[in-house]
Amino acid sequence: MKTFDNFDLTDYNSYKVRSVCSRAFFPDTEEDLIYVYKNLKNFKLIGTGHNIIFSKPYYEEDFVILNGNFSNVNVIKDSSIIEAESGVTMLSLSEVALENSLSGLEIFYDIPSSLGGAVVMNAGASGEEIKDVITKVRYLDCEDFTVKEKTNQEIGFEFRNSFFQKNTKNIVLKVQMKLTPSNYTNIKEKMETVKEKRWAKQPKDFPNAGSVFKRPKGYYVGAIIDELELKGMSVGGAKISEKHGGFIINYNDATGQDIISLIKIIKHKVRSHFDVELDVEQRVI
Repeated sequence: MKTFDNFDLTDYNSYKVRSVCSRAFFPDTEEDLIYVYKNLKNFKLIGTGHNIIFSKPYYEEDFVILNGNFSNVNVIKDSSIIEAESGVTMLSLSEVALENSLSGLEIFYDIPSSLGGAVVMNAGASGEEIKDVITKVRYLDCEDFTVKEKTNQEIGFEFRNSFFQKNTKNIVLKVQMKLTPSNYTNIKEKMETVKEKRWAKQPKDFPNAGSVFKRPKGYYVGAIIDELELKGMSVGGAKISEKHGGFIINYNDATGQDIISLIKIIKHKVRSHFDVELDVEQRVI
């Protein structure tokens, strides 16, 4: 396990907010993670750094980072099952599925997340979610430091939510997924189509962390922002994307507080005009 002092977190959050933590730990094994949870008193756990907002320029707390490490993948070909550790990126995982002509992960080809993060928030797009392919999850219960498992049905998946999001002392270690054998070319074509459509709609030319808000019942966030003419509004270096109103971009060295302040303004205006309370999808750290 690698450990660093005064670690620069700028490249470990997709907003590219400048931030530093006291120490950073990069576990490679389950034993490393158990050691960390038993011995560190105050720390933050992050994956690839997407879907999060760093609120501080410096953290006294330690950070435990799963980003490219803790990422072994095992393909059980005869059963179309993939088992993967939670640090693997969804990009890498979808490419492994493609190489083995297994369908079910195409929509995650261009979703920036670790597998663990995807499970915690039940990531998805276009009507498909990670829960659709999960059979069971192996996790660390930090109440008694034992490794346990839950089946898909026991996890209680909801829209952008799960048992693990509600119970943060349970850390996803490994995920088993059941995929569907399919044609390599068809899988590849779907992956490229997903990427092309996403790039056409989303502000990929500026650092961002994806959709800021969950979709409120009966509304689309982008349409609400359009109606309120909020596209282009900025606070400091943070701006509501002109390309898609559901996104906030770092266009000029934004701080976490710039992003949080802009979110508060959006929530207030939407509440005042539509009587709708927007829920933030991103995690403030």
